[in-house]
Amino acid sequence: MKETYMLKVGNVIRELPIIPVSKEMRIASFVILGDTEIVSEAASLIAGRLPDADFLVTAEAKGIPFVHEVASKLGMKRYIVARKSVKAYMDHPMEETVYSITTQSEQTLVLDGTDAEALAGRRVILLDDVISTGESIRVLEALVTKAGAEVVARAAILAEGNAAERKDIIYLERLPLFPVD
Repeated sequence: MKETYMLKVGNVIRELPIIPVSKEMRIASFVILGDTEIVSEAASLIAGRLPDADFLVTAEAKGIPFVHEVASKLGMKRYIVARKSVKAYMDHPMEETVYSITTQSEQTLVLDGTDAEALAGRRVILLDDVISTGESIRVLEALVTKAGAEVVARAAILAEGNAAERKDIIYLERLPLFPVD
């Protein structure tokens, strides 16, 4: 029988499978893609805890449904997504590199030059589904700061492991890490 972790976000409960991500560590796999119920619940809960901002910014891909729903709840007409690669349509893209615990490799985050211009001089909130090591948020912050934005908050549905001890993030629930036995 597969080991699982019971997670409750507001009134929504999910049984998350515990999966290995390295020889030393396992995580409870939290995937919001396709889960409209948990995305809507989390967005409703976090929207009221966020400061005023001009834009919400996330990294591709799992943060996209969450940032969309939070922007909708806040009445924002637009949000910005840092992509994982340069796209042909991008005008003067800006890049930063990140190492993520869930992908187990180095990734690039790219901000379209048009989005970078929109962020210049603006107040932004960085959103993600889970903050664990904080590396993705750190690189996203470096990217939007390079564009001239002021980061006024960092938020996620879950804070995993030691991230739950951070005082500079807003999150709804803690998610433990599971050492390999």
